[in-house]
Amino acid sequence: MKTVNILDVAIHNLSIVDLLEQLTHKGGVVVTPNVDHLMKLRYDQELQSVYQQSDYRICDSKIVQYASKFLGTPIQEKISGSDLFPAFYQHNKANASIKIFLLGAQEGIAQQAQEKINQKVERNIIVDTYSPEFGFEKDEEECQRIVARIKESGATVLAVGLGAPKQEKWINKYKHQLPNIKIFLAIGATIDFEAGYKPRSPKWMSEVGLEWLHRLLSEPRRLWKRYLIESMPFFWLIFQQKIRQQSLLSRIFPKPKDVKSQDNLSLRKV
Repeated sequence: MKTVNILDVAIHNLSIVDLLEQLTHKGGVVVTPNVDHLMKLRYDQELQSVYQQSDYRICDSKIVQYASKFLGTPIQEKISGSDLFPAFYQHNKANASIKIFLLGAQEGIAQQAQEKINQKVERNIIVDTYSPEFGFEKDEEECQRIVARIKESGATVLAVGLGAPKQEKWINKYKHQLPNIKIFLAIGATIDFEAGYKPRSPKWMSEVGLEWLHRLLSEPRRLWKRYLIESMPFFWLIFQQKIRQQSLLSRIFPKPKDVKSQDNLSLRKV
């Protein structure tokens, strides 16, 4: 698969159609880099390891897609987790081998998402759900209970909506204990969206790269620091990457010297 380098992260340059086909037939772990993820990857070594071990790193941000175009290596499509997940279950609605476990969201929200999704596809594609308490990832006994519940469910797909980087780290830590799970999806707030608990941004905002603004206005106390402080260095870092690329290209492909200057130099030597 072709990749695009954004701040030293190799993002797969796939269309959602290609991704759905590959996931369905080959399986794998999907992570969804956006600006927030890319900034966390600058200092979080565990998250770096998770990303290196993932099978699909797909662009979950119009801003990142714009950055790829600025760098001269355009990513063909933004595929957010909240777009991928419904496309995935619709793509596999008649595929009996696809059985999904939802892990995440507040108590009762995942069950609402389960009911609505199963009604849409007209079968029990979501086989079970679990909403863990805050800080559960530090309780190994609780994590083992979750692993056992996922196994007992008969699921072949695990969709985790715990927020980054918790969801990616949990998947990476426990995926080897879940041999029946063929597809792992890190989907953020998607369970809330599917349940109707939180509204998604209007489609036009998503298409122009303003989905972050909608989320900020919806949850300002929780998200202001992420979007207005922690993410801001992204733009300077992208500019620096562009400068490095241009400097490297100029060394590899130096501009030819002016012909007139070369002729004058030759005449002076004569």
